[in-house]
Amino acid sequence: MLIEAIACGNTSPSPLSRFFRLITGLLIIGTLLGGCDLLKQFTQLKPPGPNQPLVVGLLADPVFQQVAPNSEGMDGFSRDLIRLFAKELGVELQPIVVPDYPALLEMLHAGKVHMAASLPFRSDDPTVIYSQPLRETRQVIVHHASSLPISALDKLAGREITLMTRAPQVGALRALQLNPLPLLVELGGKNELELLAGVAKRHHVLVATDELHLAIAANLYPDIEIALELPEKLAYGWGFQAASGGDLLLRATRFIESIKADGTLRQLNDRYFGHIRRMDSRDIEVFLEHVRGRLPRYRQAFQEAQEITRIDWRLLAALAYQESKWDPFATSPTGVRGIMMLTEETADRLGVTNRLDPHESILAGANYLASLMDDLPAEIKQPDRRWLALAAYNLGMGHLRGGMHFAPGLKRDPYLWVDMKEILPLLSQPEYYERLKSGRARGGEAVVLVENIRNYYDVLSRFAPVYTPPSLGESTPPKKASRKLSANRG
Repeated sequence: MLIEAIACGNTSPSPLSRFFRLITGLLIIGTLLGGCDLLKQFTQLKPPGPNQPLVVGLLADPVFQQVAPNSEGMDGFSRDLIRLFAKELGVELQPIVVPDYPALLEMLHAGKVHMAASLPFRSDDPTVIYSQPLRETRQVIVHHASSLPISALDKLAGREITLMTRAPQVGALRALQLNPLPLLVELGGKNELELLAGVAKRHHVLVATDELHLAIAANLYPDIEIALELPEKLAYGWGFQAASGGDLLLRATRFIESIKADGTLRQLNDRYFGHIRRMDSRDIEVFLEHVRGRLPRYRQAFQEAQEITRIDWRLLAALAYQESKWDPFATSPTGVRGIMMLTEETADRLGVTNRLDPHESILAGANYLASLMDDLPAEIKQPDRRWLALAAYNLGMGHLRGGMHFAPGLKRDPYLWVDMKEILPLLSQPEYYERLKSGRARGGEAVVLVENIRNYYDVLSRFAPVYTPPSLGESTPPKKASRKLSANRG
């Protein structure tokens, strides 16, 4: 019910189900488009090269991949990595999305894919060899927040525990050697976020999963929490056929070592996972309540602002929520007001006659953010560009540039948000701000603001539909915000 309100206000089918169907549909469409040639390739898959794309199996997992914000296909941690790997190999990429672990493993065993991406490591399948870990997380047992606590692992003996079919937690639970053994109920036909939704809806009492999936699900279902932590951590990486994947594994090993050394893996981990689980359950509950009650009133204004600036309306909505909780009459002790919390000076520059008018405020705030993005150095790419612009929205461009000035001396990249969020808190320390014309700034607060916005945006972008402005064609450029609007916010 919570997520239906985000998506479209109805109750059937759920957005998680729609997402799962979308991924499955993309797989079917891809298969149909490929026709007989694709099927022939499956039976005669050659090593990747000039005439053979790198064929990668991808699990239909909304944690590792999701609909791209620009509505052009899919993106996410897994896709970004395999794109980079294919580029490193100098070959084309052909991702194949499969619905569950058994299907992915079957394709790998049958030689229908060269490798499987974001595969959880298992020790019970000698036919699969794994790359270096790309991501590690704790394995956990999850229950409803109102459930009685479970004091120790031995209390799981004889308990029913639900999990995905062939999930790695099967082996972890059996390794506990409990007496009697837990009753493991393996479910197929759904992803792990849907499985965890079942805990919130009290369809399942206990679910075995990992902390990464829990962190995403908890932003949608704040009533779920960790009951127990399982002893061993879970690693995610790439899987290859033990019989024939040795050469490709060697090249993958070199690639992973290189992206660890140059910071690329660190950047991608922060891009997709660095902001999650920063807020407590009550904050998420209030956010979801306001999604239902307040957001529909201003959705059209956010979408109109997208038409003007080409900034995703969901990002603008996330910014406004962080600023004012979507309260058009919000006022701070420093005098910023309105749903986008504009200073009087900034409002005057933007031609705003009434900061408390939500329509005026939203359009002005969107134009201001667009101007900040425009004023950043051209070398800064997305999504770092948007996160740095959001920091400037709070701090002012002068303070942001002051922080960027210190970054190289501290062996940090001023054009990367993952580095700048370590630098900005230093602007409150005299040894740094006394060297700047812009003076002291609450850089730590700006970092928290941006990370919260990223969290809100992640929730909205997963389940709220992409808005395609009817007034703009694909080739029509956006109306550009004026550069003069990029003065300090105050």
